Amino acid sequence: MKILHLDSNHAILTEKLKQAGFENYFDFTSSKEDIMPLIKNYEGLIVRSRFPIDKEFLKMATSLKFIGRVGAGLENIDVAFAKAQGISCYNAPEGNRNAVGEHALGMLLSIFNHLNRADKEVRSGLWRREENRGIELEGKTVGLIGYGHMGKAFAKKLSGFDCKVICYDITEGVEDQYCEQVSLQELQLQSDVLSLHIPQTELTIKMIDAEFIAAFEKPFYLINTARGKSVVTEDLVAAIKSNKILGAGLDVLEYEKGSFESLFRPELPQDKLLSKKTASVIPKAFKELLEMDQVLLSPHVAGWTLASAYKLAAVIADKIITNQKTQ
Repeated sequence: MKILHLDSNHAILTEKLKQAGFENYFDFTSSKEDIMPLIKNYEGLIVRSRFPIDKEFLKMATSLKFIGRVGAGLENIDVAFAKAQGISCYNAPEGNRNAVGEHALGMLLSIFNHLNRADKEVRSGLWRREENRGIELEGKTVGLIGYGHMGKAFAKKLSGFDCKVICYDITEGVEDQYCEQVSLQELQLQSDVLSLHIPQTELTIKMIDAEFIAAFEKPFYLINTARGKSVVTEDLVAAIKSNKILGAGLDVLEYEKGSFESLFRPELPQDKLLSKKTASVIPKAFKELLEMDQVLLSPHVAGWTLASAYKLAAVIADKIITNQKTQ
């Protein structure tokens, strides 16, 4: 089988595929329009997020047997149409679940202890101890929405902190020794912290809005290492202003164009992000978010560690080899 790779990945991916008898071909720069006439020549496709693999693209992929996405989500692929065309789709949440769990924990501890703000203050000559007095995880209730690979990894990390971990998931029977499964209403009643571990679907887009936030019994902290479009930023900002949300750790943002892509227009350099020239393209709610010291931001890298780069690639290779050799 001939496999076309659209994005660079860890070398273990091509090494494993080559050893298994697959032929690897690479195109990291051509546009979707340039690749479409050529995709019929390949039986396999490896992607991250360079462009969407939509129905238009898949109609041209008449020889395609499988798509492997080196990442956790499949929202940039029209999976339903692919399956209708007999194309298998593989992702690799097993490859970066540990990285996401560690990143979520790091964000939570940083927010609880004001580490981001305190670091900036000390560097600028301020020595404010009382204002940066932290809180502890012990005795708190952490509520997780979504209890798949990522949620389970985070819950395992939390098990040593003497806190209570509960989860809500649309699938029944997912609880384990690290987490108790509850109803959404019970999660909103108990949680001191809310952490999202959900894919991007019609059910989860704009899920965390003003009405959803208001249903929580107590003020709470929000961690989002899942998908940015699950949180309505304008409502998040309003909730922070009213102290309904006490702090937020956001690895993903509502305004992202796609995973691992620049937040705004590609012609605007990242180092000019906050210049007067680019200010007009930054949404008002995001401008306000940037000014809040209760908010910790990172650029969609929760699952993007040196170790996960290897593991993601290895998982995809193993899934392709195992499944394609048995068909």
